[in-house]
Amino acid sequence: MTHAPRLPLAAGLPMAVASGLAIPVQGRINGALGARLGDGVAAAVVSFSTGLIVMVLVSLLAPRGRAGLARILPALRERRFPPYYALAGGIGAFFVFAQSFTVGLLGIALFTVATVTGQTLSGLLVDRLGIGPAGKKSVTGIRVIGCILTIAAVSWAVSPRFSGGAAGASGAAGSTAGAGAADPAALLLPIILPVLAGFLMSFQQAMNGTATVHYGTPIAATLVNFIAGTCVLWVAWSIKVAVAGPANPLPGEWWYYLGGPMGCVFIGLGALLVRSLGVLVTGLGMIAGQLLGSLGLDLLVPTPGTVVEAATVLGTLLTLASIVVATLPWPRGALRR
Repeated sequence: MTHAPRLPLAAGLPMAVASGLAIPVQGRINGALGARLGDGVAAAVVSFSTGLIVMVLVSLLAPRGRAGLARILPALRERRFPPYYALAGGIGAFFVFAQSFTVGLLGIALFTVATVTGQTLSGLLVDRLGIGPAGKKSVTGIRVIGCILTIAAVSWAVSPRFSGGAAGASGAAGSTAGAGAADPAALLLPIILPVLAGFLMSFQQAMNGTATVHYGTPIAATLVNFIAGTCVLWVAWSIKVAVAGPANPLPGEWWYYLGGPMGCVFIGLGALLVRSLGVLVTGLGMIAGQLLGSLGLDLLVPTPGTVVEAATVLGTLLTLASIVVATLPWPRGALRR
């Protein structure tokens, strides 16, 4: 096992926020690719497959990548960690499936709130159980308040998209206002899926982080993650093609294929950071980066129907404040005082 030095909070948290910036960029690219192909699952297959190609090249060309590649099979054979950790990429595939299946019914705003709620709650649980490489972290009152503030802040930041006039902001995703008018019983499964997908994301980060410790580099953990996710999505897409037929032809524009490399960035950095920050703080940092990246895209490269209001900006700032609340080393009894 290779013991890499732990990063201090002042260095690790900005890296988590920076890695979160890649998430909305990937979402924008994959959304456009899904619309071009007329098939969200096919877009996910393309994204994971291009990410896998990138990780294979990095693993073969980079010295640390080759060293990590050589440690994968011995680590699995010797059961240095539970073998099912190697299937963490399947969680990413499930997240993409939940996104393609439910965004059209719920709208992007409700989908975001649902996934952030699941991820924030499971971050507390995973840290408490000590599943990740950072070990056990107590569920303190301050951390709970920080989580509640995060969920409230994200809800506030995306609230402009809940209006009927913001339907265009989600493109093919449909209108959240329309979803709100639907039968609540019919929305039960579409809401459970993104909550579950977000809930499992913290476990994915913990599993990838543990694998990184034993591989000695996040490059190997990210490679294994993409292998598992790509296999799951190819099987799902094959079934879909057999039932509904193939998607539209692949586009020729190069930028449609950048979603996979974006995924390499935030999966790899997440696997690296959970050992130093813990799963909850890493997840909160990435959520903040996700909101900042979305705000930047909406301001610099807006799509038709984009909504940027005061609530969007203030909710993003409140998210940053909630991370401060959850991560600062508050003295014992601070909540009572």
